[in-house]
Amino acid sequence: QVQLVESGGGLVQPGGSLRLSCAASGTIFGIRDMNWYRQAPGKQRELVAAISSGGYSNYAEFVEGRFTISRDNAKNTVYLQMNTLKPEDTAVYYCNADVQDTIAPRWKYYWGQGTQVTVSS
Repeated sequence: QVQLVESGGGLVQPGGSLRLSCAASGTIFGIRDMNWYRQAPGKQRELVAAISSGGYSNYAEFVEGRFTISRDNAKNTVYLQMNTLKPEDTAVYYCNADVQDTIAPRWKYYWGQGTQVTVSS
């Protein structure tokens, strides 16, 4: 079985920084793209950043150069470094990844349970 677990969320003041982590564990054969999404109260879930297995990344326009996505393939982990945080960044942040389980040999997207990020003074 495959699990994704996020960590690193919390309360931060505007202009502050947080680093989110998402570790995949279980009977993993391989991982292709890994992504970060977020969902604020009353809003749709939206893509924040994505990174391919080769390390190519892309970002939503609202990131405006403030965030960096990275991954450590040896640890099956994806990170999101968030700088210059704004109140409108407040949301639950979720990771997801395209993973092949060795027990069920097919590619499938898995989701983490989310980590709360609150930006407030």
